[in-house]
This record gives sequence, structure tokens and C-alpha cells, in this order.
Amino acid sequence: MDDKERMEHYRKMTETPVPKLIGRLAVPTIISMLVSAIYNTADTYFVAKLGTSAAGAVGIVFSIMAIIQAIGFTIGMGAGNILSRQLGAKRDEDATKTASSGFFFALVLSLVLAFIGIVFRPALMRLLGATETILPYAEAYAQYIFIGCPVMCLSFVMNNYLRAEGKAMLGMVGITTGGMLNIVLDPIFIFAFGFGTAGAAMATALSQLVSFCILLSFFLRGKSSVRISLKMVSGSVGTYIQIVKIGMPTLMRQGLASIASISLNVAAASFGDAAVAAMSIAGKISMFAFSAMLGFGQGFQPVASFNYGAELYGRVKEAVRFTAITGTVIMTAAAAVCIIFAHPLIGAFRADDPEVMEIGVMALRLQAILLPLTGLVTTTNMGLQSTGQALPATVLAMARQGICFIPLILILPSHLGILGVEIAQPLSDFITFIAAVFFFVSFQRMLNGKEAGKAQNHTGL
Repeated sequence: MDDKERMEHYRKMTETPVPKLIGRLAVPTIISMLVSAIYNTADTYFVAKLGTSAAGAVGIVFSIMAIIQAIGFTIGMGAGNILSRQLGAKRDEDATKTASSGFFFALVLSLVLAFIGIVFRPALMRLLGATETILPYAEAYAQYIFIGCPVMCLSFVMNNYLRAEGKAMLGMVGITTGGMLNIVLDPIFIFAFGFGTAGAAMATALSQLVSFCILLSFFLRGKSSVRISLKMVSGSVGTYIQIVKIGMPTLMRQGLASIASISLNVAAASFGDAAVAAMSIAGKISMFAFSAMLGFGQGFQPVASFNYGAELYGRVKEAVRFTAITGTVIMTAAAAVCIIFAHPLIGAFRADDPEVMEIGVMALRLQAILLPLTGLVTTTNMGLQSTGQALPATVLAMARQGICFIPLILILPSHLGILGVEIAQPLSDFITFIAAVFFFVSFQRMLNGKEAGKAQNHTGL
């Protein structure tokens, strides 16, 4: 990217009306998130045709996918938020150094995870909640997920870099191409080739490899604002500490999502394979709806971080308000769809299993009722993270599926039975919303203080 292009991009990020800019960046990120959710759901849909135990296996291995995503998103968002503020402050070389360091850091971590997963696969599947009937399907599925772990992780990193630069459209191309390929390959590998659950994992790994190649090409061909170069990797430990510190809210959000998924599987397993399958299906559908908010929030993040780096605090405040309001409207619409069409949505996966239907429909409706609250929670969490407020962002990120959910899923089922499994997530969402309100007010005060301080400096007072 030459100097003229850099200046044009800077003006776009700092002068385009905030609603228009967020909308422009959010549309491709929403599409990316929805496509990712669709192909995750497609795995569940096609594998579920093999039986209830096979459907449960996808829920078991989803915990591994969450860990891989946690590494990629933690480093991608941590380094991405830093480089976005560096680009906003016109420190382009520092931004390239941050991007390169994060990329190779993620490569090392993902290779370690892949090695551990392949060597200890059977024990890990049992630890994650696989019953004896689910175990063979889970092992077959997990094998290829671990093999594809490095390219999956690095794809998440590069996609977040492009979003952080304000070039979400490029990220969308890479992610959606791989996602659509996954949907096409699933039935071919599972049924036509007869690979079963392993075929779904093969399709996922291959599609992620395609996404990785497309995304990497953007950095190698100069389509991005930053470069990825081994020569630019930082030798300072402080660089990696800062990346992890800023990415910590994502690590807590994604990492605890994995632990929460494991806890949920273990709790549901005591009620049989049907409960594991039902909660897995309901969770995937709910996550598909929530992914729209995540995509919208990720369109908001580069606007917040870039303008925060440029000291345009008024634009940051406007971005926060717009995202919170619009996100709440989006999630209200998504919740209505899930509540009204819960029966056919669950039935699309396992209509022939009455127990799965009964548990799944109830779980989906209960989760959907609280979806509108995630608009404010997500905006506050991502706003804090984008502006470098690591501690409050981390605490809020820990709340939904850590501080609140894990104790609830451990306690409620023993007192309420399967209902305790079903209500743990919505109850956790409500408690998290209450906490988010306090963080939101504090965040607005911080921005007001920054804006007032800048005004005083300009007037010489």
C-alpha cells in the first residue's frame, strides 16, 4: 500500500460518518460470522443424520474448536487492536512489527496444541464429556480438527488483522470462500465417500486451508496496511505480553466458552446421549443468532480503536451508542425468530428423536429470551477492549461463560434436573447484563474525561 492509499484509508476511518462507516465494516464481518456459524451448524446437521451419538460427538469436539478459536482470536484481536491504534497514530512500521509478532506467536502455540491433541486424543475426548457410545465418533472427528489446527488458528489471526485495519471485505472473502466450500464438502465426505464423522472434520480442515491461503495472499500481495515478515518479529517479551493483555478479554470469552461447553457436556451426559445432542443443537442455533451481534461488534471495533488512537473521542462515543442500540434491535429480531420457530429449527436436525426435540426446543427458547441483552454486553466488552481497557474488558468477558455460567451449570442440574441444564445459560446472560450496565456507564465517563482533557489542551487551559 503506497502513501496515497494510506492517507485515503486514514481519512475514511476518521472522517466517514460513524453509522455509515460501522455499517460498511459490519456487513462483511456479519457475513463472515454467519458463514462461519453456518458451516459449524452444517457439520452438526449432516453428522446428526448418522445418529444421536454422532450428533453428540460434534458437541464434544466443539470444545476443541473453541480452544483453537480462542488462540486465534486472542492473538488476532490483541495484536489487531494494537496495530489499529498504531495505524490511527500513523506509526505504520510499529503496526507491521505487531502483526508479524502476533502471526508467528500464534503459529507456535497452535503447533503445540495440535501435537498435544493428536497424542492424547482418546483421553481428551473422555475428559471433554464423551460417553462410551459417543467416544468413537468424537475421536474420528477430533483427529482431523487437530491436524488442521495451525491453519485454522492463523486464519482467525489474519482475518482479525484485516478487520482491525478497516478492510473487513478482504477478510470476508477469505472466510466465506472456505465456509461455502465446507458446506459443499460435508455431504460428499460424510456420505458419498463414507468417511462418517471424520469426513465432516476433513471438510472443515480442507476448507480452512483454502481460507488460510486466500488470507495470506492479501498480506503477501500488499493488499493490507501491514505486512507479515519473519524479519519484523519482535524479540521483546513485552510485545507478546501486551498482545496477550489486550487480547485477554477474548481469551477469557473464548477460553471460558470452551470450559463452559465441557461443563455443559458433562452435566448433560448424566441425562443421556439425547441431552448432549439436544444441548449441542440448541447451542449451535443460538450461537448462529448471536454471531450476527459478534459480526456487528467486530465492525464497530476498528472504528473505536482507530479513532481512539487518533484521539477523536467524540467519534468513539458515537460509535458506542450506535452499536449498542442497533445491536439490541438485531438481537431482538433474532430472538423472535428462535422463539417462534424453535420446533422446526430443532426438528431440522433430529426430528425423529422425541427426547432430543423436547429438550432442544425448551433450551433454545430459554436462551433466545435473553438474546436482546447481548447487544449492550457485547458493545461494552468490545469497546473496552478496543480502547485498551484490558482489565474491565477481561472481567466482563469472564462473566457470561465463566464467573456466572460455570457455577450455575455445576449447581443447578443436581437440584432442578434437566431444567437446570437448560436455564443455566439464560440465567448467566441476565446476571452478565446487570454487570455490563455498570461497565458501560464507567466507559462513557472515561471517554468524556478524555474528550474534556483534549479540549483543555487545545485551548491552552
